[in-house]
Amino acid sequence: MDNPVEVLEFWLGTVGPEGWYEGGAALDDLCRAQCLDLWQAARDGGLDHWVDGTVGTLAFLILTDQLPRNMHRGHADSFATDPLALAAARRALDEGWDMGAPEPERQFFYMPFEHSENPADQTRAVRLMQERLPSDPDMALHARAHAEIIARFGRFPSRNAALGRQNTALEAAFLDQGGYGAVVQALQASHAKDA
Repeated sequence: MDNPVEVLEFWLGTVGPEGWYEGGAALDDLCRAQCLDLWQAARDGGLDHWVDGTVGTLAFLILTDQLPRNMHRGHADSFATDPLALAAARRALDEGWDMGAPEPERQFFYMPFEHSENPADQTRAVRLMQERLPSDPDMALHARAHAEIIARFGRFPSRNAALGRQNTALEAAFLDQGGYGAVVQALQASHAKDA
């Protein structure tokens, strides 16, 4: 695998929507086998030229934001190329490249903001998911869950172990009580009550 189209065929086709958020050892192994060398090339700056237009940038974002979470699950390298993805996503929005991608693929232009531990990026993620992915309200709900966690803790406690960060007492309690999944459930329950 050595070009943007192959990355898109793998992630959008082989893995597909049913696998994007499932994880698991088999998928993680497949991602490593198919994409680890290419991810390293991106990390080293060798694929910056991909960030030029909708197709190349989408492949770059998948490679630097999505795939590391599979290939390096539980390790710091899961987040090592997040800054590259965030910079590419910002450029894509400035250029309007995100709107050249159909739904649901368009979500990957916004995920780097959702994965950021910066509150302003979180606000932007919620707005983008609401405004630019109207056919899937769950995307905005998950963005709100991420934003709520950052507002509460200033970081994602679920990353602390991988990044060698100590949990505060509040973070440890949050993780023990279900962490991100519990926030999503609470938002779903609140939305259902308001509907």
